[in-house]
Amino acid sequence: MPRKFAITIAYDGTNYGGWQLQINADTIQRRLIEALAKATAERTHIQGSGRTDSGVHAIGQVGAFVLQNWMHDSGKLALAINRYLPDDIVVRECREVVLAFDPIRDARSKRYRYTIRNSKVADVMNYRFHWWLPKLLDHDAMREGAKYLVGTHDFKGFETPGSPRLTSTRTVYSLEVCSIQNMDGLDVWIDVEADGFLYNMVRNIVGTLRDVGADRFGPRWMVSALELRERKQTDLTAPARGLCLMKVNYPPDLFLSD
Repeated sequence: MPRKFAITIAYDGTNYGGWQLQINADTIQRRLIEALAKATAERTHIQGSGRTDSGVHAIGQVGAFVLQNWMHDSGKLALAINRYLPDDIVVRECREVVLAFDPIRDARSKRYRYTIRNSKVADVMNYRFHWWLPKLLDHDAMREGAKYLVGTHDFKGFETPGSPRLTSTRTVYSLEVCSIQNMDGLDVWIDVEADGFLYNMVRNIVGTLRDVGADRFGPRWMVSALELRERKQTDLTAPARGLCLMKVNYPPDLFLSD
């Protein structure tokens, strides 16, 4: 009898060409499919909740797959898969779900965090997970600018061209800028939760907030960026290494086990 499982995955994306299967690159999806085949003797496709680009990280990516012959509980399945994964990928959780579960269509929201290291002194222990900006930014101005993007808007001005969508309208439920003392400086966390994201939308939002924090533009420039509805070559896109997919939210009735 077929059973469907949803796994929550964490990974350091530095050494991978992103989530999606590719011919000429090592990817997270490929590694998981291979590990699952070794753990269960079944080769099956793993569908992700969405793509993450090369160099982007995750602690809450979700993948789903169907197994025909697995007779044990979902917790043992997670342990079995982890035996065959490299050190920079891990299955944090595995739960059985209804057969109709779709990790993309059923997602109610996603939450990303972008980390800026804002200090004259670099943090060499975590350099793969943040964008180092030694010049002090105006974090209050960044917080003020972030407020203008909360709500339902056309985010075409924050989409990098090259990924056609039926609509560029999205609802941002929250966009928070938080400064955290770390070692000899500050980490700035930019947390954004929305019902969906356009191509490079979070990294483009961060790049624009950085311009606000650097006093290149005032906080209300975020409104102008929305209204322009276009991305220029001179507009700043934050580097991939600072971005992390934190969580994907689903209706609880889709899960059959904890």
